[in-house]
Amino acid sequence: MATRKRRVGPWSLGTVVAWLITIFVVAMLAIVADWERIGHHFFNLEVAEAMLPQLLTVAARNTVIYTIASFCIGFVLALMLALMRLSSFGPARAFALAYIELFRGLPALVTLILLAFGIPIAFSLRIPGGSMGAAVTGLSIVAGAYMAETIRGGIEAVPRGQMEAARSLGMSHGRTMFSIILPQAFRIMIPPLTNEFVLLIKDTSLFYVVGSTPATRELVKFARDFMSDRRNATPLTVIAVVYLLITLPLTYLVRRLEARVGKGR
Repeated sequence: MATRKRRVGPWSLGTVVAWLITIFVVAMLAIVADWERIGHHFFNLEVAEAMLPQLLTVAARNTVIYTIASFCIGFVLALMLALMRLSSFGPARAFALAYIELFRGLPALVTLILLAFGIPIAFSLRIPGGSMGAAVTGLSIVAGAYMAETIRGGIEAVPRGQMEAARSLGMSHGRTMFSIILPQAFRIMIPPLTNEFVLLIKDTSLFYVVGSTPATRELVKFARDFMSDRRNATPLTVIAVVYLLITLPLTYLVRRLEARVGKGR
């Protein structure tokens, strides 16, 4: 006699207990919390108003500029690395693989410090753009390693018959790649590349370690300076809201693009 599998409903005993514990903990925190003190230190409207207009005209603007610059440079680098990974030339494949594994394995913070301080000290070199130029270069290097695998995956997702058909018509390998394969691959790559752009927006928060001037501060550095000056944590709450206003529409766009690509397939 076949045994019937016991179904576990959405409101199983473990789920109910977890919800009860969560509700109890939240209720206790709400009871014992000093809401007046929390409001003063995290939701102080006077401190928030004092951050304007530099919050938008300097910090948010710089964050967007650094993100776009890092993404564009990283994308060009990633495209070259992806084509090298798919190349029939062994040394090119080995170099691209070593680069990708190295900078995907290293923390982005280590790369930024290396570009901003390590290389200039060791080789007496000055990267164009000063500390922010070094930070953008470091973030571009890291982004290139991650996007290279995305681009490679998109290229390999295009049916091999596309390349064979184009070559049978007399097209060269390079022309086929840029005229036939890449346009199709980009449609597949748009959602993950958009997601990478969102990650880069948040990664610009690491730029504070390389130092900056009042005119080159991004959101986190701006908030840290303002918090130290006012002895208040409201700037952290404000920049958290700004980050969400930037990233949430993009994450929604990623979901829509993924759904559209899925329907196209």
